[in-house]
Formats: sequence, structure tokens, C-alpha cells
Amino acid sequence: MKTSLIIWIWASSFVVGLFVSLALANPDMLPKHPGYPMGKSVDPVKGQPLANDPGQKNASGENALVESAKFDDIHSSQNLSINQNDQRLLEKAGAGILPRVQGPNIKIEPPVKEATKINASPQ
Repeated sequence: MKTSLIIWIWASSFVVGLFVSLALANPDMLPKHPGYPMGKSVDPVKGQPLANDPGQKNASGENALVESAKFDDIHSSQNLSINQNDQRLLEKAGAGILPRVQGPNIKIEPPVKEATKINASPQ
């Protein structure tokens, strides 16, 4: 009984909070974009706008594709700082292989050159 009351109170407060957040949503925070063809048309009975964002142009053709492609460029572009150690690179060999650089040519040898083979079955 006590648990169900706690769950009911929590669920009802969640639903009320959801409705309050939807009621206080600010349409001015939405990004400005062309998108609805209704323009500035209004309802002849009540006089309210028929579109969600009245006055916006219709998004069609090449302009809509270009605008949608560059809409999020600021957030998705990568701006890396120049690494001073990369100035010495002559050749990047690939994954798992050390690159060739300007300066002393150091070769790293494997720790074991030869090994003795032992049979797995004793005699």
C-alpha cells in the first residue's frame, strides 16, 4: 500500500511536470528556418495564424538542401590544433607501424630473434 502510494505520487508529479514544461516552452528558442508553405495566412473565423511559424517561406529546391546541409556545421566541424611533433613526419606507415621522421633513424628490434621449438608431447 505504501509503495503504490509513493509510485502514484511520483508518476503524477512527473506527468504534471511534463505538462508544465510543455506549457512554458518558448517558440522563440526554435531555430529559424524556411519550412512551412502557409505564409501569413490566417483563419477567417478566429483570426489566428494557420501555420506554426507564420511568415516563413516554403523550403523547396536547392536552397533547402544547402541550408539544411550547413545548418549544423558549427557543431559538427572539427578544429584541431597543430601538433608540433607532426612537423617532423616524413611518412605515416599506417596502424601499428612507427612512422618515419626527420632526425636519427632509430630501429626498434623485437625482443626475441630466435626461439627453440619444443615438442608438446613428451617421450
